Amino acid sequence: MELFLALISGIFIGSVLGFVGAGGAMLSVPILLYVFHYSPIHATTAALAIVFLAALSGVIPKYRKGEVLIRDAFLVWAFGLTTNLGTAIFAKHLPNTFITSGFAVILVGAGISMLRAPALNHGERKIPILNLVLISLGIGCITGIFGVGGGFIMIPVLVLGFNISQAKAAGTSLLIIALNCLTSFIGHQSIWSQLHWHIPLIMAIAAVITSTFASHNSGRLPQKTLRKSFAYLLFSIALWTVLKTWFLG
Repeated sequence: MELFLALISGIFIGSVLGFVGAGGAMLSVPILLYVFHYSPIHATTAALAIVFLAALSGVIPKYRKGEVLIRDAFLVWAFGLTTNLGTAIFAKHLPNTFITSGFAVILVGAGISMLRAPALNHGERKIPILNLVLISLGIGCITGIFGVGGGFIMIPVLVLGFNISQAKAAGTSLLIIALNCLTSFIGHQSIWSQLHWHIPLIMAIAAVITSTFASHNSGRLPQKTLRKSFAYLLFSIALWTVLKTWFLG
């Protein structure tokens, strides 16, 4: 039954990453916490590995279609290296309640950002370096502590702030997620030996296959409906996380 649940979970995570371009860790962490009963630090570490592989596989079809802003993605990753690695090393000393409560706040913020992304009517604009630095530092922090790749921040920033198409925003987001998750996963190396890897491995394989397919076919589905559905799912997970952390034990 565990193996079957891991397979279904991986398919779900890969679908969201491929179709939306964000949210893999926001699903991986609660699944590992509440379905497979991992501790918060173990769940965030395993989620980083799963989402890195799934996001990387989703980038490939996007890149082939010219839907990845390589320069911007690598700049976001590079500028966020210090906060990403620094907070990843620090995260193991944080209390579980802080990690889960902060994660719930991030889920709510991500849901709101997904609801706000509109259709575009204007030409694309380049992102100023200063803006990229500030965004990168913030994304690095949340990746290091909560195991979240930061796609939910980049997509609305690119779409709302710089008139980047939804397809390019999703492709760029996937590359940022892959780079950030790999970096933070390395920062969590002291946790690697403590994990039971068979569940995350199955989830990762299923997520990789599904993400590749979903990313290739993402343009065929209505993005507005996908974002709305995903946002409400995040709100529900955030509510459950708060209840489980503070009231249900």
